[in-house]
Amino acid sequence: MLLDLIILIVKVAIVLGVLLLHVAYAVYFERKILGHIQARLGPTEVGPLGLFQPFADLIKLFFKEDNIPYGADKVLFTIAPVIVVTCVMTSFSVIPYAAGWVLANINVGLLLVLAMGSLGIYGIIIAGWSSNSKYAFLGSLRSSAQIISYEIPMGVALLAVLIMSGSLNLSDIVYAQEKLPWGMFIFPQIIGFFVFLVCAFAETNRTPFDLPEAETELVAGYLTEYSGFRWGLFFLAEYSAMYVMSSMLTICFLGGWTLPPFLTSLLPFLNLVPGIVWFLLKVYFFMFFYIWVRGTVPRYRFDQLLKIGWKFLLPLSLTNLFIIMIIKKVFLP
Repeated sequence: MLLDLIILIVKVAIVLGVLLLHVAYAVYFERKILGHIQARLGPTEVGPLGLFQPFADLIKLFFKEDNIPYGADKVLFTIAPVIVVTCVMTSFSVIPYAAGWVLANINVGLLLVLAMGSLGIYGIIIAGWSSNSKYAFLGSLRSSAQIISYEIPMGVALLAVLIMSGSLNLSDIVYAQEKLPWGMFIFPQIIGFFVFLVCAFAETNRTPFDLPEAETELVAGYLTEYSGFRWGLFFLAEYSAMYVMSSMLTICFLGGWTLPPFLTSLLPFLNLVPGIVWFLLKVYFFMFFYIWVRGTVPRYRFDQLLKIGWKFLLPLSLTNLFIIMIIKKVFLP
C-alpha cells in the first residue's frame, strides 16, 4: 500500500515536472513562431537562441510585486487562479500518453475532462467579480457566455466518439480506433473533428475567440487587476489547457499513440517507434496550429462568436451525431 502511494506520488511529480517544462517552452516557441510570422526574431538574448528566456520570465514573475486592488474581495481574488490551475491539472491525470502510461485509468475519463473544463470557468468568473473592476467583470461574463455556447457542440461531438468506441475510458477509445481498418475516428467523423477543433479554441480563450481578454476594449479582461505570480498561474492554466485540448483531439480522433494499420503494414519499421513519440508529434502539431492561427486570424466580434457557436457549430455537431448513429447501426454493428 505504501509502495503504491510512493509510486503514484513519483508519477504525479514526473507528469507535473514535464508539464511545467512544456508550458515554459510552449510560450518560448509561440514567441519564436509569431516572431517569424511577423518578420522578426523573437527572444534572442537570454541564453543561446533565447532558450533560457522562459526561466528569466519565471524569475521575473516570482519576484514581481503582488498587488490586490482596493475594494477587491481578497480571499476570492487569491484563490481564483488556484481554482483554474487545479481544474486543468486534474485533467492530466486521465490522459494516456501511451499504452499503460496514464496516472488514473478510470472508466469516465472523457467525462472528467469535460467536467474539469466546465469547473475551470468558475475560477475566471470569481477572478472577474472579485477584482472590483468593470473590465475584469465584463471579461469574466464574456468567458462564461463563451463556455456555455461552445461546450454544448463540443459535448455532442464527443458523444459521437462515445457511440463509436462504446466507452468513456480514454485508453479504450484509442484501442477502439486501433481495431478499425483506417485506424482513426477522424475519417467517419470529419465534421465532429472540425467542431471539436473550433470549440477547443473557444474553450482555451485563444485567438480568434480570445474575447475574454480582448486588449483593444477590455485592457486584459479578467486578468486586468492581476500581477506577479498569480497572473502567471492564469497563463500556466491557459497553456496547460491547450495541451489538454490537443491531447483530446489526438486521443478521440487521431488514434492517440497508435498509427493506422494500413500505414504500419506498408512501412513496418514504424512499429519500432515508441507510441509516446507518435502521441507527442500529433499533440505538438495541434499546439503549432494554435500558434499559427493566433498569428494569422483576426479576433471575432462577440456577437459573431455566439452566432458561430449556436447557429453553425451546434447544428453541425447534431448532423455529425446523426451520421455516426447511422454508420454505427448499419456499417459497424
